[in-house]
Amino acid sequence: MAKSKGARIVITLECTNKSIEISQKRKAGVFRYTTTKNRRNTPSRIELKKFCPNCNRHCIFKEIK
Repeated sequence: MAKSKGARIVITLECTNKSIEISQKRKAGVFRYTTTKNRRNTPSRIELKKFCPNCNRHCIFKEIK
């Protein structure tokens, strides 16, 4: 028998800060984290403040699809 989907799903968080300086020698891309969330407790999209190595500071990361 097939099991139904669980309550926990894997989500991707992406940095929302667009002011990445090109003069830095770091890779000028978008930084993403992966984590899990309980879809029954938090049906809306998550926003967390985490460290972004591209920006070199703490930024707001939003859930993407």
